[in-house]
Amino acid sequence: MITEECLRPPALRPGDTVMLVSPSGPTRPERVARGIELLTGWGLRPVLAPNAYARRGYLAGDDALRAADLNTAFADPEVRGVICTRGGYGAQRVVDLVDMAAVRRDPKVVAGFSDITALQFALWRGARLASVHGPGAAWLDERTPLRSAESLHAALMTTEPVTVDAVPAEETFAVRVPGRAAGPLLGGNLCLIAASIGTPDMPDLTGAVLLVEEVQEPPYKVDRMLTHLRRAGVLDGVAGVAVGQFTECADGWDTTIVDVLAERLGDLGVPVLGGLPVGHGQGQLTVPLGTPATLDATTGTLTVSPAVH
Repeated sequence: MITEECLRPPALRPGDTVMLVSPSGPTRPERVARGIELLTGWGLRPVLAPNAYARRGYLAGDDALRAADLNTAFADPEVRGVICTRGGYGAQRVVDLVDMAAVRRDPKVVAGFSDITALQFALWRGARLASVHGPGAAWLDERTPLRSAESLHAALMTTEPVTVDAVPAEETFAVRVPGRAAGPLLGGNLCLIAASIGTPDMPDLTGAVLLVEEVQEPPYKVDRMLTHLRRAGVLDGVAGVAVGQFTECADGWDTTIVDVLAERLGDLGVPVLGGLPVGHGQGQLTVPLGTPATLDATTGTLTVSPAVH
């Protein structure tokens, strides 16, 4: 049961320094250059963490380097925001090394998605820190156009609630169980949620609205992950489910990703809303995590309180 108030960091303001970190996979400087251009255009002062471009196979450098960059960002009073460059894989390997005392002492807005779900879960467990599920600094205009940039800007730099409407063009739009649910919005990437079961970071979702999204996982694997969540009791007390983008989640079988989501989520007895442009797909929008949310699956809207104050 979630009873504690979340810790909201201050909203970013023009002139604030934000540190770009790579807690997971290696990133591409040319895409980060576009992210730096975008952040600079908002009046922010982006700086690269010392090891932001490190590389060790599928990791952005050794675990110690990635953890050191996170702790540098959290400890530096000049840094007001922590923007992850990308996801990939590797955040779970370093979350136990994060200085949670520093996070609690000087809370800062943390933005990212995909593998960054592991970091956001850890920050929620260790500090009850609200964070931001949105594009990383390794920006790709083709996938995240102007509307995506405006959505991230609003979540980082204003204190207005965020409302996301279900979009008929999204593949998961047909996944819906009418009704209305309220609770803190928690979750993110389905693989990382499932991989967190049995770890200290898996939150108690009783009373929460669960956000799920995924990329490049065939329907049977999504079925397996959702079945794992069900059998582990993770979904027993959930208030509702917000279904984001399930991008390139197809294989050669007749069963579609919509079939799987409708079957595995549709009988939970709670409102379920698909079609939300949140995740790895085109036009990704940003939502706060850890703050109170209202899921209205009848009208097709998800409204979330700001992650910042």
